[in-house]
Amino acid sequence: MIDVVETTSTWRRLSPRMLVIHPFQEVVRAAPALLGLLVAGTSSGGQGQWWSIGGVGLMVVLGMLRWFTTTYRITPEHVQVRRGLLTRKVVTVPRDRVRTVDVTSHVLHRVLGLARVEVGTGTSERRREGRLKLDALSAAEAARLRVELLHRSPAATSTASTASAAEISVTPPAGSTPAAETELARMRPEWVRFGPFTMSGLVTVGVVAGFVSRLVSEGNVDLGRVGPVQETLRWFRAMSLPLEITTVVLVLVVFVSVASTLGYVLAFGNFRLTRHPEGTLHVTRGLLTTRATTIEERRLRGVEVTEPLLLRAVRGARLSAVTTGLRAAQGAQRGGSLLLPPAPRAAAVSVARLVLPRVADAPSDSSASGASPVAARLSPHGPAALRRRFTRAYGVHALVLAALVALWLWAGLPSWTWLTAAALLPLTALLAADRYRSLGHALTSGYLVTRWGSFSRRRVALECDGVIGWNVERSFFQRRAGLVTLTATTAAGKQGYQVRDVDLAEALRLAAAGTPGLLDPFLVEEQHVSPVG
Repeated sequence: MIDVVETTSTWRRLSPRMLVIHPFQEVVRAAPALLGLLVAGTSSGGQGQWWSIGGVGLMVVLGMLRWFTTTYRITPEHVQVRRGLLTRKVVTVPRDRVRTVDVTSHVLHRVLGLARVEVGTGTSERRREGRLKLDALSAAEAARLRVELLHRSPAATSTASTASAAEISVTPPAGSTPAAETELARMRPEWVRFGPFTMSGLVTVGVVAGFVSRLVSEGNVDLGRVGPVQETLRWFRAMSLPLEITTVVLVLVVFVSVASTLGYVLAFGNFRLTRHPEGTLHVTRGLLTTRATTIEERRLRGVEVTEPLLLRAVRGARLSAVTTGLRAAQGAQRGGSLLLPPAPRAAAVSVARLVLPRVADAPSDSSASGASPVAARLSPHGPAALRRRFTRAYGVHALVLAALVALWLWAGLPSWTWLTAAALLPLTALLAADRYRSLGHALTSGYLVTRWGSFSRRRVALECDGVIGWNVERSFFQRRAGLVTLTATTAAGKQGYQVRDVDLAEALRLAAAGTPGLLDPFLVEEQHVSPVG
């Protein structure tokens, strides 16, 4: 369906229904301080409830002011947001720099039929103050805006360059499914078993602890005088030290596992990855808070398969996109780069094969020619890299052990500390061996593949056409071992991916084969002249 969308220079406001959203958000954000005022005023016999009511009223006013001071407009060339009361700020994003559009709906958003739109660009993602965010628009307007900014037809592009009053964009009917949509992956119920191994519940523990600590501090509350807390402490102190440690660890493991599983279901429920004929990948996920992210495939430069230690133990992994304009620094689960949540590793490999474009006549290693980048066999890094892994691991362990022994001799530190450190030497050896097994690289089907890490093993397949330069670095210890670290610089993802502790000759060969001709001016070939006579 082809619609003519009028694009004028007039400034538009957000949905009036956000007058419910923002005051509520401000009150929730200030809840610990407001509760602290209430508790402190009540315990001291003052009028704490009036202070709390006044604080709530102030938060409501501040939230409402955001609607009156925030406007936006979309022109054929730019997307602009103007906000601020005392200090006016205008954020301008050229439309040709739009990389992604995130549409997020929290529970209250969904009840009111609203959505938050965040436009991702290559520059604004590195500067939090420059991010372009519209909170909140109607759900229909948010969907139309996402289509308008990313799913632009060639006719729309040519029209926008010659006319300033209107543009033509492809806009699907509301509530309809785009034609020729191809489903690449969908959440499966059995994937929930990977939830406890994500350890995301540790964040919940920190949030709850921080909230309780702030509430106690603001309200000047002594938890030791609370009846249930007193009974729990009395029961806990009656145990022996080993039983206390075991109880704390068991309770923490159970709580973190349950919280991680619940967080997994809430974050990735209804997950779906689809490909659209306009050349975009569309990711939707979330139960209470729904999030929809659209990625232009022409911006895709590769994928990253991440296997944290616990997830790797149950043969799980998650898949992320290496693409320009996404928040790679915030992590795969929080940023818009997620292509597959923690799932079986075989599923991650299968989705990666579907996502990566096929490259014909691309440079490849002879041993890995034609293989999929996410499944290609990797070349090991040799005995020098193995020795370096063990030297570094045992060097750090020896320093820690020496420090503990010194504190035991001269500062009265308990002897069990350095004895425990000495008993952990075999684990250090296992860690060093695992870090070496994780090292590997390959050049296949036009992709540079590199793998590293132990606690979080990562395998990145980076398209060679997306490499804009190479860095060869050698530390003092690497020079003694005859090793270097080769970094492929790119405008996508983390802007640099390393092939660690590889021979210099192999590093130069990879760089020369990955981008033919780029290093020719810097390489001098030795000419051997045979003696005469």
